Formats: sequence, structure tokens, C-alpha cells
Amino acid sequence: MSEENSKPKIALVTGAGRGIGRSIAEALAKDGMKVICVSKSESSCGAAAESICADGGDAIARAVDVSSGEEIRQACDALLEEYECVDVLVNNAGITRDNLLFRMEEDDWNAVLHTNLTSCFHWIKHLGRPMTRKRWGRIVNISSVVGLTGNAGQANYSAAKAGMIGLTKSLAREFSARSVTVNAVAPGFIDTDMTSGLDER
Repeated sequence: MSEENSKPKIALVTGAGRGIGRSIAEALAKDGMKVICVSKSESSCGAAAESICADGGDAIARAVDVSSGEEIRQACDALLEEYECVDVLVNNAGITRDNLLFRMEEDDWNAVLHTNLTSCFHWIKHLGRPMTRKRWGRIVNISSVVGLTGNAGQANYSAAKAGMIGLTKSLAREFSARSVTVNAVAPGFIDTDMTSGLDER
């Protein structure tokens, strides 16, 4: 086995402070990867990383507001200077700002689109190039079943999650020649901190 292949792979998970993201981060750590736990809250991603390390894994925390392209760029520059390449990227960060369309404010639309969809563009743009140069990488975008079906009161969330699927399909075609896979997962309703405040529909 070459020295390159024997190195632990580096994985970055956004929204890793709680729910699905934290579970993904924990699973990747158990697979032997060094995990970079990202969330807006320093305390939540820090707690996730500390828990992984306490269980014998290897993890660090990075507080990043993923709705800000500039914060993502700065975080990526710092990480690539330290690690050269992130091997696995999981775009999981997401928020909800639910309301019926006629009651939905533009700020609620923009917040969800920027956090859930535009953040994926920025993370992939900055971390994908080193993957293509290395000719190995795994990108997974956590979409949602409502990106396929739609849901009343979630026009912004559904649009963002549908956009993630279109983004995934396009980038899978762009990156495949460089042995970088891009896939999406579209879970149904899962009981997490984020969904606990949703009304039943």
C-alpha cells in the first residue's frame, strides 16, 4: 500500500453539530476518517468533535456561517493550506423558514436558499478542485424527499432541496472523468432538532 493510500481520509460535514449531520460525522469517524465538523455554532460543532474524539475517533470543529460565501471561502483556504485536500464532502447544513407563499418574506426565501443550496455551490467549488487533481473524491449532498414531491408551506425549502438534486446531477457529469463521484440522498421525515418544531401536515 502506498503512503498516500495509507493516510486517513479527510471528511468535512456541514451541519455536523446536531441531527443527521452529527450522525454522519460520527459514522465517518468510525470508518477511520479524520472528520471536520462544521456548523454555525462553535459550541455545537465543538461538542460533536469532542464526542467523536472521546469515542476514539479523530475530529476537529470549525464554526462557519454557511450562508456566507466569503466565510466558506476563507474556511476552505485555511483547511486546504493545512490538509491539501478534503477527500469526502457532505453538504448537510440546512434550515427551515416555513410559511405559505403569500405570507413568506423575501428574507425567509433567501435565508433558506443561501444556507441549503448556495452553500453547496461554494463548498464544492473550493474543495472540489483538489479532489479532481488527486483524481479521487466523494461528494454527497443531503437533499430531501420534498425536493421531489414539494410540500405546502415549504416552497423555499422544497426549491432548495430540488436545486440540490439538479446541482448533483450536473456536477456528477462534470467530475466523473476525474474519478470524483457526486451523489444526493433524499431522506423522508426524520425526527431531529430541526424538525421538532415543524407543524404536522
